[in-house]
Amino acid sequence: MGKRNTTTGTRCSNVQPFSVREFFARFPNDDACLAHVMSVRYGLRHTCRKCGVVDATFHKLANRKAYACAHCGDHVYPCAGTVFQDSRTPLTVWFYAIYLFVVTRHGVSGKELQRQLGVTYKCAYRMGMQIRALIGSVDEFNALQGHVEIDETLLGGRISRAKGNPRDNKTMILGMKERGGRMVTEVIPDASTPTLKRAVLENIPPKTIISTDEWKGYNLLTAYDYQHGTVNHSEEEWAVTDASTGVRHHVQHVESFWGLFKRSVRSTHIHISRKHMQAYLNEFTFRSNHREMRNAMFDLIVGAV
Repeated sequence: MGKRNTTTGTRCSNVQPFSVREFFARFPNDDACLAHVMSVRYGLRHTCRKCGVVDATFHKLANRKAYACAHCGDHVYPCAGTVFQDSRTPLTVWFYAIYLFVVTRHGVSGKELQRQLGVTYKCAYRMGMQIRALIGSVDEFNALQGHVEIDETLLGGRISRAKGNPRDNKTMILGMKERGGRMVTEVIPDASTPTLKRAVLENIPPKTIISTDEWKGYNLLTAYDYQHGTVNHSEEEWAVTDASTGVRHHVQHVESFWGLFKRSVRSTHIHISRKHMQAYLNEFTFRSNHREMRNAMFDLIVGAV
């Protein structure tokens, strides 16, 4: 029996890992990479924009990043308007960078990209952020349904003993996970009732079962026709079964994601600023939502160009 696709909810066959050998067999040179971009954006056979021939054939031009219509010779530049446009970095290097983002579990730092790709740190950092931007544009919105876990946490900064709020220099992030399905994460300004209300109403339809911890900001859920259950972490309560419905409430799936994300930040990225936190959250959320697709993740990212 295949595993469940976390994006569509349907069963899919097991997908083998995307090995380095498979990657270089698929993309041995820039021409192979360009052909893939052309196929994803336009198709090697499509209606020509100039002569109007349906299902026209396009062939690669020598020494140019372009394809020409076999009927009228009109040129198509697959990389135009993408992150690859005007980049002096070879497409094979770009594709390998994307591959590294797909196969990693703890993320890829700028220094790691610099070592792996043989480029300057400035170039590696820029490529990494552009790839994260692509990843952030991949997932289409689908409401979370069934049974959803919600949890918030603080990340970054240092807890100060000085007068004032010790949380001011930390970033608050919110996670909403559909059991057996996809996850949504976002940076939030605080964990107040209005902030949580906006996030929940945008992503979760009424009557959905929701599990949270004991934070008072979640008390709004019952008023909006959600089936709300809580676990009291302050009393070391980690899971509880509702006697009337038989529903087991906990937030362990979201907490597991937070654990991976925080360990990855400490070990791989060292520090992430509040400004760029959402980009890194998008990266980790994308891998979590598509982890069973593995090598198909690569095509999703390239398709986002």
